[in-house]
Amino acid sequence: MQEAVPSSLNLLQAREPIIHMPAQSGVRQARIFAERSSGQADAAERNELVRATYTLVLAGGRGSRLQELTELESKPAMPFGGQLRIIDFTLSNCINSGLRQISVLTQYKAQSLIRHLSRGWNFLDGCRDEYIDIVPAQQKIGDNWYGGTADAVFQNLDLIKAAGKRYVLVLAGDHVYQMDYGQLIVEHVRRQADATVACTEVDLDKASDFGVMGVDGERRVVSFAEKPAKPKPMPGRSDKVLASMGIYVFDADFLIRELKRDAADPRSRHDFGRDIIPGALSRARVFAHDFADSCRGSVDGSPYWRDVGTLDAYWNANLDLLGPDRTLNLNDADWPIRGAPQALPPPRFESGAGGRSIELCDSIVSAGCIVRGATLRRTMLCQNVEVRSGSLVDHSLLLPGVVVGRRAVVRRAIIDSGCVLPDGIKIGVFPAEDAQRFTVTKGGVVLVTAEMLAGLPQPERCRFTEALACANGTSEAIEA
Repeated sequence: MQEAVPSSLNLLQAREPIIHMPAQSGVRQARIFAERSSGQADAAERNELVRATYTLVLAGGRGSRLQELTELESKPAMPFGGQLRIIDFTLSNCINSGLRQISVLTQYKAQSLIRHLSRGWNFLDGCRDEYIDIVPAQQKIGDNWYGGTADAVFQNLDLIKAAGKRYVLVLAGDHVYQMDYGQLIVEHVRRQADATVACTEVDLDKASDFGVMGVDGERRVVSFAEKPAKPKPMPGRSDKVLASMGIYVFDADFLIRELKRDAADPRSRHDFGRDIIPGALSRARVFAHDFADSCRGSVDGSPYWRDVGTLDAYWNANLDLLGPDRTLNLNDADWPIRGAPQALPPPRFESGAGGRSIELCDSIVSAGCIVRGATLRRTMLCQNVEVRSGSLVDHSLLLPGVVVGRRAVVRRAIIDSGCVLPDGIKIGVFPAEDAQRFTVTKGGVVLVTAEMLAGLPQPERCRFTEALACANGTSEAIEA
């Protein structure tokens, strides 16, 4: 375990080296890039701006739309991609971009997130003033906990002032994407902006879940509506809107003024998307940054960004990693996504009862897993999952520690951590039964938790045993 940290450091620091030099004044930093109208910033100049940036990651969200999955932990701490947590994407983007002064603001049921950060993200060099600080909600101002995204930052203005940086990067810790924040910061300075909002195109029918922006020909933001009931499409694109990604760069002085103004407004909801950005449009230079200009890890050339805030979105994003047509690439050695190292054995594959063979198709099997004589089709197994002989798992996400009994069928499902599925159970086969026993999403994905399994009546458990006894010994019979 002691050798794992240096090797991870070597991998992550194989980016452009951060060039350490005497700090330049903010005026010089602004002039360097304001004078450039085209082309890539050279490494020294880019790194100068990155070093002049302090990063805040908002990771206190409840994630209530994930329903039972976030009853015990926050959304940023949710498992993803087999061996990662959702927040690992944001933090890996920071490290890969050269950002080394980062504070993570936590609040809702944060213990598992704090444990993950303290054990897996503690490798930066404090002697060089590099850090990832964990900042719990502390009621620094008054008796209230964080009342919105802007209020979370306002209650930590002392951190911004202590950091003494010219720019502040504000990030959400609960999205899945790969992005070079350095490009965003460079563009912010070039445009002499007060604030810059990263944006991407989303389908019109999903636009009500996002902040929708309108921009002019120079990408200056002229309108901003947070989660509008009737979003307006982009000019010339009747099926798309320009959506905020919840990623912002501010001049530090401007941000401090706006947060103080917002905190004094009793009508404000103290939210960046609802209050800070819309309120600044008339008195400040606010620009939009096209995510396509800074996206990394794309498989087909199109930018990949997902707000995995619903069960359907969470399930879909995990399955986006699977198969030859996958749309999210975690194998990009130039932009690695790292998680917390764990001392787990490699996955093990064994023949089942009677020499039953294993069938694997377009699936990921993580460390510590055991698969015995089972069939996996387009399925994600997180760490320490066991699938026993004769079972079929199809288009499903199994979170850490799940055990699937013999001759079970699991289709289009999310199985929560620690669930033990009894022999012969069928999930995702009979919709009416699923709706009575489990949570079923609008997209038809079945969520199963340990509490739901414990609530199954004893006669139903017996029925699973009878189904197993009547089976003719093939998984195809169970499918019928």
